[in-house]
Amino acid sequence: MKLVVAVVQDQDSNRLSNALTKNDFRATKLASTGGFLRSGNTTFLIGTEASLVPELLELINDNCRSRDQMVAPISPMGGNADSYIPYPVEVEVGGATVFVLPIEQFHHF
Repeated sequence: MKLVVAVVQDQDSNRLSNALTKNDFRATKLASTGGFLRSGNTTFLIGTEASLVPELLELINDNCRSRDQMVAPISPMGGNADSYIPYPVEVEVGGATVFVLPIEQFHHF
């Protein structure tokens, strides 16, 4: 048994959730916030058999794509303002960060 933790951008959340349901993967969705851009993310907790992990990773890869986006940097608070860039910059956002963890026991009550 494995626990797959997938952190995806909110724009990809519904598409991934639908794909998981369609392919009989059960998931718990948690609202989360990214540290760099402080934008909304969704964290999926998915328990599955080890033999299904490759199929699950392919499903996540197919439904969570990175893209370029213009963002306005957050002004420094109490920090050094010398390196602050006050105009929008293009950054790569999206995709998924996935962790696969071993599960010693699983109980469903």
